[in-house]
Amino acid sequence: MTSTGICYLVGAGPGDLGLVTLRAKECIEIADVLVYDALSSPELLRWTKPGCEKIYVGKRAKDHAVPQDQINQIIVDFTKAGKIVTRLKGGDPMIFARGGEEAAELADAGVAFEIVPGISSSIAGPAYAGIPVTHRDHNTQLTIFTGHEDPTKGYTSIDYAQLAKAPGTKVFLMGVARLREITTSFIEHGAAADTPIALVRWATTGSQWTIEGTLETIADIAEKAGFSSPAVAVIGNVVRERAKINWFEKRPLFGKKIVVTRTREQAGDLSKRLQNLGADVIELPTIRIELPEDREGFAEGVTHAHEYDWLIFTSPNGVEKFFDAFFATYDDARSLGNPKIAAIGPGTAAKIREYRIGVDLLPKKFVAEGLLEAFKEINIENQTVLWIKAAESRDVIYDGLMNLGAIVDECIAYRTVPEKDDPTGAQAKFIEEGADMVTFTSSSTAEHFFALDLPWPDNCVAASIGPVTSETLKSLDHKPAVEAAQHDIPGLVKAIENYFRK
Repeated sequence: MTSTGICYLVGAGPGDLGLVTLRAKECIEIADVLVYDALSSPELLRWTKPGCEKIYVGKRAKDHAVPQDQINQIIVDFTKAGKIVTRLKGGDPMIFARGGEEAAELADAGVAFEIVPGISSSIAGPAYAGIPVTHRDHNTQLTIFTGHEDPTKGYTSIDYAQLAKAPGTKVFLMGVARLREITTSFIEHGAAADTPIALVRWATTGSQWTIEGTLETIADIAEKAGFSSPAVAVIGNVVRERAKINWFEKRPLFGKKIVVTRTREQAGDLSKRLQNLGADVIELPTIRIELPEDREGFAEGVTHAHEYDWLIFTSPNGVEKFFDAFFATYDDARSLGNPKIAAIGPGTAAKIREYRIGVDLLPKKFVAEGLLEAFKEINIENQTVLWIKAAESRDVIYDGLMNLGAIVDECIAYRTVPEKDDPTGAQAKFIEEGADMVTFTSSSTAEHFFALDLPWPDNCVAASIGPVTSETLKSLDHKPAVEAAQHDIPGLVKAIENYFRK
């Protein structure tokens, strides 16, 4: 029997992933079909479940990927077919977003739907530009209107005479193309020519750009600067508060476009740290993690792990794959026995501790050579060691431990392969917009990135997590401008921040 379908009309917020509601995230995670537009953060696509059908229907200005009547038909048809449909719309679905029309179509079709409000750029944009839309020293009224009406009407329904006379702050969306016409209409209907106005482009993202002026000057300022949509405009004395409380655009990495090449699953930590410092992050995964070719050999190594004196983990991926296999075999963590645990760095150690298992050895330098130096201070002669590793790992640890008299077995837990999927269009964005920096957290991310043969932007630099990755970059004729002194994600972020501060 076909289950009853439902369509969620979901506000995706203004762009900052942190401004997406918990309910919106739930709706994305359970969706059988995700119908999304151009203003949704591409990172939201990572939340979909395996097998979710993703349909891009983006609309921006005059460029419509799919006409509105077809969008209506898509969400109705899939909902009627018993699917869970999430219609993802930038900002709030009911504020100049045609969510009301889509809801009406669903109602007429007799299918279930739910409206999930989102944070609108009409209030988030000004806030991220340091402009409060209401302020007791300036206003007690807020008016929101659209600068883009249905062109087929043949007339305007915006009463500029009333708007010009209305007290308080005015905010308008989708009006950059008609900016001169709008500001001129305000002045012609009695608004003071020197009334402050600000425009915020790509608000709440690392690409945010704010310009200021007056009703009389802003059109010239925008044209001279090449300012374009999407943007939100704020008119009123509240704009003057920006001089004091502009917070977002003062972050240390604001205005810097930085590429993250880690796997799609691992990119989040580095991306979030960079975004919190104001960077505009492009997640362009160049590798993905797959199970080893010899799965039986891997399973055998995991099964007998309790027989060893030492277990060595040299990456969080190895930890995750090992314990996935371990708990698929054993129900009790105590079945691991009493081997001592070594981790190559704090990221790997943190992953081990997620399984409530302690780490006995953590080197001062978070590279293979550092781990060997730490083992030299311990007598491991004739002790048995199981090294949980990637298929592509260097032989440094194996050779070094054997030279110290240890008995070493290798347990290949995973392999890295090129990431061929690009659901967010990151490669096209990189080619079109360029970047200030590309980050590399392993040799494999570097090798596979340059295998893509993407054009390297002018004045773009590479950032490396450590000396091994740096050597790989040098071999690829891209000597890094940044190398982390502490070879982990926090160390890389600190090095990047220091580089741009200079």
